[in-house]
Amino acid sequence: MKVGDRVRVKDSVVIYHHPEHRNQPFDLKGTEGEVIDIVTQWQGRPVSANLPILVQFTKKFKAHLRENELETL
Repeated sequence: MKVGDRVRVKDSVVIYHHPEHRNQPFDLKGTEGEVIDIVTQWQGRPVSANLPILVQFTKKFKAHLRENELETL
């Protein structure tokens, strides 16, 4: 997986920060988006992030996910 890939969430991932469903559980399963970053560094230092893949779903919404929760389209 690399930056620019179109991806779909294949597993049930419940979040609470979706802008249209604020503070309510929202399942991302089946939602499509674009990989905009793979987190490997923070402030110039290497990191081992638990949720390294940053996906932009809409203009207002992006989320960090694991690689095994996504499938490339």
